Amino acid sequence: MLAVLLAALLANSLAGCSSVGYYAQAVGGHLELMRATRPIRDVMQDPAGDPALAKKLAEVEAMREFASRELGLPDNNSYRSYADVGRPYVVWNVFAAPEFSLEPKRWCVPVAGCVNYRGYYDREDAERLAAELREEGYDTYVGGVAAYSTLGYFDDPVLNTFLRLGTLEVARTVFHELAHQLIYVQDDSTFNESFATTVEKAGMRRWLARHGTAEQRAAFELQQERKAAFTGLIRNGRKQAVALYANNDSAERKRDAKAGLFGALRQDYTRLKAGWGGYSGYDRFFGEGLNNAKLASLALYSELVPAFDRLLEIENHDLPRFYRRVATLAALDKQARRRALTELVPASRATGQLHSEVATARDERNM
Repeated sequence: MLAVLLAALLANSLAGCSSVGYYAQAVGGHLELMRATRPIRDVMQDPAGDPALAKKLAEVEAMREFASRELGLPDNNSYRSYADVGRPYVVWNVFAAPEFSLEPKRWCVPVAGCVNYRGYYDREDAERLAAELREEGYDTYVGGVAAYSTLGYFDDPVLNTFLRLGTLEVARTVFHELAHQLIYVQDDSTFNESFATTVEKAGMRRWLARHGTAEQRAAFELQQERKAAFTGLIRNGRKQAVALYANNDSAERKRDAKAGLFGALRQDYTRLKAGWGGYSGYDRFFGEGLNNAKLASLALYSELVPAFDRLLEIENHDLPRFYRRVATLAALDKQARRRALTELVPASRATGQLHSEVATARDERNM
């Protein structure tokens, strides 16, 4: 995810009282993070340091070199330092969507442009904004974020927030966040996140082929299968929600139908999960209450991934060629860019994939 950029924020923080408060916490939070940052080499060579941490950071160094050498990602000082922020997430993002719409609320900041979330370094601040938005009639979702990118304006450090999640998650995060530094389009969060997700997947497969164990490779592919099934389930729910909100029913009838839709989605997830041998990685998504904001937040990372996957396939998985094609798309206006990506994955193919995923979930229930 993307942080607000400090120099621009300082220059623009007088736009209003609410802006001053938001930008002040962003500046203060990032400066605090920078103060906690130390070069990885210093941490590893500290005689009073933690040997287990040093071992993990040695792995990160190898991943970081691989990212630039083998994946063509920026070769700079990002992820060559380490910071422990003393909490499980570095920021908390607030997502919001109207009661009867999946169109997420957008916030605009200097340099980074408009994004579909607002980030806070203090969870209480995030929850406060979410409460205010609910008073205005929005569905809201507050999600913890383990890492963000400053798009190369600063040297982003490795953080305890994602280092604690294990080798696979560290590699995924480094590849994803460096992809943001390579190509970023203002005012198009879905394009940016879907592109970075595609790069992370390609990078993970290459990293694991070279450095992973057979168990790690199998775990990653199983994770991808489950993620695809879960994403298909949510995509189907979004499609039904869009149709529901577009009809001319009264607000009361829509509200009842919305509750029924989310209830059915939970049941479909229960059936899907039954075939996963006890894996419960997506329980939290459903357990904290489904709403439009949650569905909208997930779309940022998944909606255009099939199109980017197809583009990578067209370029024979040659990453430099793939990046050049993506850069060409990034230069288009938003409508033309979305149209070009949508045309890469015919609707019939996407629908077939979705129906297959849902059918698999139901078949597993009956096995």
